[in-house]
Amino acid sequence: IAKEVAKLLEMKAQLGTDEGKHKFVLKTPKGTRDFGPKEMAIRERAFKAIISCFKRHGAEVIDTPVFELKETLTGKYGEDSKLIYDLKDQGGELLSLRYDLTVPFARYLAMNKITNIKRYHIAKVYRRDNPAMTRGRYREFYQCDFDIAGQFDPMIPDAECLKIVHEILSDLQLGDFVIKVNDRRILDGMFAVCGVPDSKFRTICSSVDKLDKVPWEEVRSEMVGEKGLSPEAADRIGEYVQLHGGLDLIEQLLQDPKLSQNKVAKEGLGDMKLLFEYLTLFGITGKISFDLSLARGLDYYTGVIFEAVLLQQENEHVEEPLSVGSVAGGGRYDGLVGMFDAKGRKVPCVGVSIGIERIFSILEQRLEASEEKVRTTETQVLVASAQKKLLEERLKLISELWDAGIKAEMLYKKNPKLLNQLQYCEETGIPLVAIVGEQELKDGVVKLRIVATREEVSVRRESLVEEIRIRTSQC
Repeated sequence: IAKEVAKLLEMKAQLGTDEGKHKFVLKTPKGTRDFGPKEMAIRERAFKAIISCFKRHGAEVIDTPVFELKETLTGKYGEDSKLIYDLKDQGGELLSLRYDLTVPFARYLAMNKITNIKRYHIAKVYRRDNPAMTRGRYREFYQCDFDIAGQFDPMIPDAECLKIVHEILSDLQLGDFVIKVNDRRILDGMFAVCGVPDSKFRTICSSVDKLDKVPWEEVRSEMVGEKGLSPEAADRIGEYVQLHGGLDLIEQLLQDPKLSQNKVAKEGLGDMKLLFEYLTLFGITGKISFDLSLARGLDYYTGVIFEAVLLQQENEHVEEPLSVGSVAGGGRYDGLVGMFDAKGRKVPCVGVSIGIERIFSILEQRLEASEEKVRTTETQVLVASAQKKLLEERLKLISELWDAGIKAEMLYKKNPKLLNQLQYCEETGIPLVAIVGEQELKDGVVKLRIVATREEVSVRRESLVEEIRIRTSQC
């Protein structure tokens, strides 16, 4: 109903009024949204879980400008380049809004001649996409990236990236998920043995990448009809891209008469085997699937690629099962930094990006369904008075609490009724009330009320801060 009312109000605003006054249409731009206190509380919880995971793995944090020189972004994203937001000429520089956080990271490494860093970066990115906002697809959205740059032994950092995805998705309790893994070298080798010309590798790659959304028949007809691939080559690709499994499949492909003859594919399969050995040691192979249809559309990947997908689950609160597709993705991109270096010096990199907007849309839907109340503040205590003319005493006490680092509030009235003050705590979820009254002031105590149980205890003024800390640490 609220949505329909909003639509009607928007139409009414667009029609304007008879008075001939110009009416503003109050709406956010297409593909963007506002976040109220409730949504922000949910977002902060998720960000906290993600940041603590990144920090647990020893990452430093960086930030880069929201726009880059247009030439920095051009030619890095393949067919997705058309989604880059270009800005008008600003002071002689052609600029574009950043499309992701990976290309700016590579530019940062090359510019500062950094060859070794483990970093995370959480910031907004922009895509001139056709937004499907119900599925968490926007034109302005956050990305949460973790990357390891540097020359290391094969597959050790790659395995850690997959472990991070596993930790975050388990921690956020989003339901069952699978992390699909493949390697660009296996794909390229497969295309070569199937008879795809070199010049068509990337464009055929982006067709294969659609297999998670559309059936093989549609992908095949796009390859043959639109991209001019021979039907025989398409059919050969079809035999491979429908395979998925684990170590057993890697062993099987290493024995494959055609694929094992291809140097690039063999290298990729060797590394994939090593990766699975490390993932076994991390104890997470139960959620990992080696999937030959995974291609990931971006041009800059050179090795291992992966994508985490939530598995649809029936939810007793929601009529339709939630389907939001990919919630994390990443891979190895060893050539990207070299594209920015005058001497072409390469810095091997592997990284992961958490699809935070999609995660938020699930958490929000789930919360709505459960009707759980979300606290939008972290206030520990409300400073209240039981009688009139005690504003000065409330101000003195709240100042003491703030100075001691306690999160405290009071009502902005000279003489608020005690009932109103207690009701405010019920509504906002504040767990404690510190009540000052004339008798308490004489005795040097404060009455501390526990809102949930309505129990009251007298606490010496000098012990109040400690008492609040103890009681709120248990909440």
